[in-house]
Amino acid sequence: MARFSGKGFVVTGGASGIGEATTRSLVAQGGKVVIADVQEDLAVALVDELGDSVIFQKMDVTNEQEIVAAIDLAVAEFGQLDGMVNNAGIIGVIGSIMDTSAEDYDFTMSILSRGVFLGIKHAGRAMKPNGAGAIVSLASTAGVKGAEGPHVYTMAKHGVVGLTKSAASEFSAFGVRVNAVAPGGTVTPMTSALTDNNAELIAAGIAAASPLGFACLPQDIANGILFLLSEEARYITGHTLVIDAGLTSGGIAPPFYSQDAEVMLHAGQRRDGAD
Repeated sequence: MARFSGKGFVVTGGASGIGEATTRSLVAQGGKVVIADVQEDLAVALVDELGDSVIFQKMDVTNEQEIVAAIDLAVAEFGQLDGMVNNAGIIGVIGSIMDTSAEDYDFTMSILSRGVFLGIKHAGRAMKPNGAGAIVSLASTAGVKGAEGPHVYTMAKHGVVGLTKSAASEFSAFGVRVNAVAPGGTVTPMTSALTDNNAELIAAGIAAASPLGFACLPQDIANGILFLLSEEARYITGHTLVIDAGLTSGGIAPPFYSQDAEVMLHAGQRRDGAD
């Protein structure tokens, strides 16, 4: 039996980037997906390709009623909501905090913070009667340390990590798990836009910064999302899975993990008076 056979999902921002990779993977493993996205042309093309396993619902995550409509559609078409992926996002306002307007702050937070809050809120409402379900939200390495993204983006992603823990505490009482993934630099349309849509250039930059030496692709993040949605993760809730090639864990190995370790050891022994 396929991993997600008979299960229904909503993926916000499911028509491109990490959301598209997640949608494709869920369908390939037996799931059915409501693609909830503002990118109508991309979503319709994906529906035409994937067929009856997907439904497109035009949705803006800043609009609470549109989030409700996407979730209600999944329940009506698939029988119940088994999984919710709060993926839709933007980079948002950039620049000095001293130059950031309140209006740009509000717009960025409405998508990256409020949108995730509403997705968790209404997914929980739909899942509670079933006593089961899994919610995964997109955080970022900017949500687990500083200087990884713009100010408001960083604030929002820290909020996703905090809300994941808080909601998991409440939802565990009725069998619903709430987790997040925190990608590092990933080759997506959003990051490629930083280089005038030059995906090869952004991939080269990400690979150069990666301790593993190659760029992270949307499928690498989708794999983590699917794990957290699956029964394999049935005892995991309130967790943020960092997927960044170990960059936030220390990055490139310091000398005491390398061939220099023996030299350092001997230097230490000499200081101790040993041979």
